[in-house]
Amino acid sequence: MDTTHDELTHRAAALDQPTHHHIDGGDEPGGGPTFPVVSPRDGRVLAEVANGGQAEVDAAVAAARRAFDSGPWPRLSPADRGRALLRLADLLEEHRTDLALTVSLEMGKPVTVAHTIELRAAIATFRWYGQLTDKLTDEIPHTDPAALALVTREPVGVVGAVVPWNFPLTLAAWKIAPALAAGCTVVLKPSETTPLSALTLGRLATEAGLPPGVLNVVTGEGPATGRALGLHTDVDVLAFTGSTAVGRHFLRYAADSNLKRVWLELGGKSPNIVLPDAPDLDRAATAAAWGIFFNQGQMCTAPSRLLVHSSIAERVTEAVVEHARALCVGDPLDPATTMGPLAGTAHLERVLEHVGTARGQGARLRTGGSRTLQGTGGAFLEPTVFDRVDPSSRLAREEVFGPVLAVLTFDDPDEAVALANDSDYGLAAGLWTADLSTAHRMARALRAGTVWVNCYEEGDLTVPFGGMKQSGNGRDKSAHALEKYTELKTTWIQL
Repeated sequence: MDTTHDELTHRAAALDQPTHHHIDGGDEPGGGPTFPVVSPRDGRVLAEVANGGQAEVDAAVAAARRAFDSGPWPRLSPADRGRALLRLADLLEEHRTDLALTVSLEMGKPVTVAHTIELRAAIATFRWYGQLTDKLTDEIPHTDPAALALVTREPVGVVGAVVPWNFPLTLAAWKIAPALAAGCTVVLKPSETTPLSALTLGRLATEAGLPPGVLNVVTGEGPATGRALGLHTDVDVLAFTGSTAVGRHFLRYAADSNLKRVWLELGGKSPNIVLPDAPDLDRAATAAAWGIFFNQGQMCTAPSRLLVHSSIAERVTEAVVEHARALCVGDPLDPATTMGPLAGTAHLERVLEHVGTARGQGARLRTGGSRTLQGTGGAFLEPTVFDRVDPSSRLAREEVFGPVLAVLTFDDPDEAVALANDSDYGLAAGLWTADLSTAHRMARALRAGTVWVNCYEEGDLTVPFGGMKQSGNGRDKSAHALEKYTELKTTWIQL
């Protein structure tokens, strides 16, 4: 972004943020209960946003049901659905700077990161699925010559999508785009921390030509709005990204309602393993630092456990510490900022509690560990590195969801795999080695949905994303994501 701090601050102050639910192709009138959206940048209230409950969820689901049962969207040709998604991608591109500013204000992501990574990913997702819609095929199995068998994929119906605050547009796109491509209709419930960007997305979808009711956005607090969506008997599929604890609630809601399918992308405690023969230890350290401090460590795939061979542990740890100290923590609207605030004061306090516990359990603090820039009113934390971490400690086992790295050591590859797999989670893992056989053997042994070798957080929309164990089920991204939003139907015709 070729824009100054002052220019971005002025533009952000002038944004006209939507504050009402987007249901059945329009913004719902105000007048009901609201909740404040507080910026972690300075603690100021950005807007008072509609706080939806059962009535609003009922209205949104009813609109989605009408749009699916009798509206044009599921009956459009796949090419026409694709063209609508491509128009939405173009509108996101047109509004890219303002959306990046909104995300930055809502959750503290540096605006350059929001613009170059968050918006790029969201736009690419709608484009990718928009281009995929008319390239899918059904099956005609070879069977009895006296019969014709057809296996077709049909849209599942009304999809409820509940997404978190750390990547509010990217993760929404990962749910919405494949669901719409399949011919489903959607009710999106964004995090109460980041509703403004989602409401703008709803408006842009209608502007792109999506028929009324195809994409609805209901804002509100999780225990009420999310629960109402999870229990709704007219929702056919619920897709959720968030904490493992809340994922359990959605499984219970499904059991207590209509047994809807629930697809979960949950927490992680991802290991990043560095062997002595890593092709470039400096690059491994750089990637480790980038992975844990990017987005203020608020990523389910963050490599929060750095597992380093004891013979190189000090060298690698010191390199990561140097990267941490070089980060520029500051105003997310400043293009020079490389690490903004955490998503809010309450979240900051939870992360600081983990820091205090780690100190009490004997881990050695190498850098960071304290709140900073308190005079701004923002939720800023120094990038933090601990070593000498006990594998049984909370820091080694629990998801912190902040810029806090735990360094553990091992003496041989088998021990590294055992340490890596000794977790309730199985979302992602990293591995650094120059030996091809070691890379294949260890990647197969790691219980994780994604394994990066000699890199971290790389990939594109052609590959699926999701976890094992308590990191969830199902996959976002790639053509495999369509499996969550379609039903297989067999038609047998006796000739």
